[in-house]
Amino acid sequence: MHRPTPEAPTETAADIVVGCGRSAAQAAPALAAGSDAVINTALDAMADRLTAARAEVLAANADDVAAAELAGITAALVDRLRLDETRLVEMADQLALLAKVPFPARDRTLEDRPDGLRLIERRRPVGVIGATFEARPNVTVDVASQLVKSRNAGVLRTGSAALRSALALRDRVIAPALADAGLDPDAVQLVADPRRDSAIALVGQPDLIPLVIVRGSGETTRTLAAEAARHGVRVLAHADGGGVLYVDTAADPALATELLVTGLDRLGVCNRVNLLLVAHDVSEALYDELLRAVEQRGITISLPPHDHPLGHEWALDDGREATVTVSRAAGPADAARVASHETPGLAATIVTADAAAATEFLDAYTGTGGFWNASTRLLDGFKLRRVPETGINVDHVPGPRGPVTFEDLYLRQYVVVPVDKL
Repeated sequence: MHRPTPEAPTETAADIVVGCGRSAAQAAPALAAGSDAVINTALDAMADRLTAARAEVLAANADDVAAAELAGITAALVDRLRLDETRLVEMADQLALLAKVPFPARDRTLEDRPDGLRLIERRRPVGVIGATFEARPNVTVDVASQLVKSRNAGVLRTGSAALRSALALRDRVIAPALADAGLDPDAVQLVADPRRDSAIALVGQPDLIPLVIVRGSGETTRTLAAEAARHGVRVLAHADGGGVLYVDTAADPALATELLVTGLDRLGVCNRVNLLLVAHDVSEALYDELLRAVEQRGITISLPPHDHPLGHEWALDDGREATVTVSRAAGPADAARVASHETPGLAATIVTADAAAATEFLDAYTGTGGFWNASTRLLDGFKLRRVPETGINVDHVPGPRGPVTFEDLYLRQYVVVPVDKL
């Protein structure tokens, strides 16, 4: 791997990223040509290597966590950063399950045309895909596994707080597993440079890295997306989030409370309950019970009149992550309007026993994930699609939307062949 020491890089950020990109590009053709069995062997090897290297990975992560706590990083961000035995087991299990997921067909016949030609839609790997993401070590494995499953080489960059963990995962798990399967370990690169300039450099290499997955705060992703556009690099952006829970008049009180509490199990994730909407004619008893359920978790409630937008994402508000916005809604259509237009449109749930109300809400909501009597926390690649994700795309444009998985990391190619030659 092209890697200077992370503490004192001697090259410019652009030089480091270009070096990683070139190494990945050289390894990309062999990865693209790998058989299904070889690709799945690499993923199984990642799961095995993760288990075998748990001591080294946890030690590196402990150094990251200690440095983060010393620097005064908030508890919610430290929680995202920390690995433990349970999380490592979950990561290994997800890798093993991903290896069992069937590959989509390479070719799909669209039409045998009247002129004797067959129109085929073919899926082709992009080649090299970049990814820059927040300081969450598990994302290093999530993204790397999705790239390998889709037969794309990659250049990964994570937040400086997680760099030791990411290096351990790359060097002890990802690279050796690729080699175990007979693939080039350079196919997945990690930018071992803590400087923020490396993220800017990653989105500025259209010839080497034409597509970059961008995750992080809304401000950061928007800045990187604008920089990428200036260079002609496409991005899949995971920016602002925050789940909405709407409690309808016909909601079952116990279920409403359960889904609210479930949606607040982790405060530093994008699909947690961020905004609680309660119908105007919900009983005061249920309204008070919902507020008590929040307060009992030590979470601050922001009540009207608000001094912030309704969709303000508390998970990204350092020091105030343990906050939920509460407001009233006139009914399902009004709640759907708020969720669609006053939040980023990541995920919204209606809690109701009334099928007509649920239909009204789901038909009106235009966001990425609409749920009826189910937690917004389901909007996650592994929980929703049963495979890890590279991020959650909330763009209002054609293309992959919602949890982006390996099935989305392909280029579409049209192939036309004579039917009589087949």
